[in-house]
Amino acid sequence: MSVHPRSVQARGEVVRFPTKGSGTLRVFDRFVEDEHERLFKALYFITGNRQDAEDLAQDAFLKLWERWDRIDQIHDPTGYLFRVALNGFRMQRRRATMAARKVLPTARRSDAFEEVEQHTDLRRLLLGLTPRQRAAILLMDLLGYASDEAAQILGVRSSTVRTLASQARRAIKAADGSSDA
Repeated sequence: MSVHPRSVQARGEVVRFPTKGSGTLRVFDRFVEDEHERLFKALYFITGNRQDAEDLAQDAFLKLWERWDRIDQIHDPTGYLFRVALNGFRMQRRRATMAARKVLPTARRSDAFEEVEQHTDLRRLLLGLTPRQRAAILLMDLLGYASDEAAQILGVRSSTVRTLASQARRAIKAADGSSDA
């Protein structure tokens, strides 16, 4: 099935973007072209899954499109886009955690082979961090946002972002150092 460039697959059905005026649509198209790859990479880095990252990115762009006629009221559209996507990830994660608690026992068995693999793959090291730590280190160290910009995206204070990123770096160093022994 081919999907029109101005449409997304959202929750099983194809949603076509309505045209709000050719100028507005061209500006939005350009914004999507400029930001899609960056947002997808960030979400893939956080989720570790291509499909989840693409779904979250599409949902975030769709929510931004719904507000695009009021874009002049949004201080930082890119920041808003990333914040919407990260909020979507957090809500998805929360729902999955709640469902897992109802089904799975709380004790988790340790797999020695999995621990070795985590030390050899950066992505797996990052999966050992909390979602907030991953988001903070991703925004600051990989995407180059300043702490105040990352704070706006995450909806927290800049000192909180710096603390989360610092905690993430320490955890990565500790995990990486333990694999050398």
